[in-house]
Amino acid sequence: MMHRTRHSENRQQGFTLLEVLIALLVLSIGLLGLAALQTTGLRSNEMASMRTTSTMLTYDISDRMRANTQGTTDGDYVIDSGPVTGAVTDCTSLDCTTAQLATFDLSQWKAAVGRLPGGQGEITQTAGPPLLHTITVRWDENRTGASGTDCPPDDPDDLRCFRLVIAE
Repeated sequence: MMHRTRHSENRQQGFTLLEVLIALLVLSIGLLGLAALQTTGLRSNEMASMRTTSTMLTYDISDRMRANTQGTTDGDYVIDSGPVTGAVTDCTSLDCTTAQLATFDLSQWKAAVGRLPGGQGEITQTAGPPLLHTITVRWDENRTGASGTDCPPDDPDDLRCFRLVIAE
């Protein structure tokens, strides 16, 4: 009887190679899931950051327009998605006309919008009353080379956009 007990004790010692492989498989599947979760979280965080930046930029130029009411009324803040053209006077230390201030504001705004991937900004004006300005910021959220300009985007090839309409 003693011989039988010893034999069964020897069979129960340690892990078999199969048990170790199964444990490694379960662990690796869990780690792969965790890595995928981390990647998705980082991507979502970056998208949220771009949306926040575009919102801040839109409200920044609207505040600048409210501070320069004459330039806004004269249409000095109307600009397409291209770059600012003409001479830009640094209005931080000089007295500028309302048109010069608008050009300065737009050049700073366009530079900030350009830091978004594929960033574009435009401002349109619609005659009133009330006088309406539509501020649109577009960017390539997925960094896929999107170029479409529909807002809101209807197609995966469209840039993501944020639009704000302000009335004077």
